[in-house]
Amino acid sequence: MARLEYIRLPAQRIEVENDQVRWVATQGRVVERLPQIIWSNHSAWGEANLWALEQASFKHIKTVHSSMTHLLGYAKWLEAESIDWWHFPARISERCLPRFRGALIRARNDGEMAQSTVSVRMTAIIRFYRWLQATGIISTSWPMWTERQIGIRIANSFGFEHTLRVTTTNLAIPNTKVAGAIGLEDGVMPLTAEGMSQVIKVANAKASAELALMLRAGFGTGLRLGSILDLKLATIEQAAIDPVSGSYRIAVGPGARPPVATKFGMSGMVPVPTSLLEQLRDYACSTRRLKREALAKPENRNLLFLTRFGNPYSDIQSRAINVEMLRLRRAGETAGVEAFREFHFHRTRATFATMLMRAALRCLPVVDAVEFVREACLHKNVETTLKYVKFIESSKAMSESADAFTQAFMGLTGWSRDI
Repeated sequence: MARLEYIRLPAQRIEVENDQVRWVATQGRVVERLPQIIWSNHSAWGEANLWALEQASFKHIKTVHSSMTHLLGYAKWLEAESIDWWHFPARISERCLPRFRGALIRARNDGEMAQSTVSVRMTAIIRFYRWLQATGIISTSWPMWTERQIGIRIANSFGFEHTLRVTTTNLAIPNTKVAGAIGLEDGVMPLTAEGMSQVIKVANAKASAELALMLRAGFGTGLRLGSILDLKLATIEQAAIDPVSGSYRIAVGPGARPPVATKFGMSGMVPVPTSLLEQLRDYACSTRRLKREALAKPENRNLLFLTRFGNPYSDIQSRAINVEMLRLRRAGETAGVEAFREFHFHRTRATFATMLMRAALRCLPVVDAVEFVREACLHKNVETTLKYVKFIESSKAMSESADAFTQAFMGLTGWSRDI
């Protein structure tokens, strides 16, 4: 079966001297952990790997990892179906891309893959083939797909609208939304206060000390998992007191010293509850963590969280967090805890933002509350923050409507709660 391998690619160029080709090192950027697809026969998928190299020259390496992971899924399907990636005969139903699209839709309908994953995977594959077509690596006698343009209306903060023209294909798989649903960040839903307490309780009993503390950090700060895994010892030690609120804040983002990874490179000061900060500081100097630090490489010893082998959890090849989260979900489901159904780490962020917005709306005007939550959550766009306001208002309305309907139904039928 096809697999991904990661290589370190130094900056170099080709020189020809005396009819001999040789590689010469240059002062350019070294690409760390460049993903490469290897077929089951141990040969490299040269075209895909060349695409990864070109993408790495102008995109973040994590974006390249994501694209190549989707391409790996396509490679595994190609091997399972014994079909070549350049197979484009006259009959459309026999071509590799339409057949793969059908396989993705069946996996989605059978519940094997999430709707969003299916949509993104097909988009990544089409992007790869567009590059093949543009570079002349592939040139078929028949068109690989049918293209059409659609217009998307976008309104700016002043209310002015303009139309953005987007080219799509008949192979694209739309990520349709449920009618009436209010999607928060990444489409996840927050937990209730009781659900949050249940998750923390099970994590304290069943998960490692590291994962339990990461979950508390997620619920208490709203930081994404990638940011939590990149927290430094100095980040916790240098927590500053906010002169206005009196609470502690930690600096994150590329502008922080030391820097902490954030989505979109957003920098800011994130609030941290005093009790959580004390727990993080206690863990930082605990014997458990110091043993892990002793095994770590010098460049990783400043990280707050390390695996038992002294490696960073954020290592792209480390599956420690995924394995632990899977075990925790199973433990929670076995214990009958409802909060663990469809539970993912990012729900800690949605829970934090929802609770913070509820608290802010109780004591601040809407405009100030939105700005306060936007800064605390490091939202790039205010539209993302406004979704939480709409979600809270909608949840309250639905709750009141449900209570009113229940009371009316009980009155009409003559039923009582004692039945």
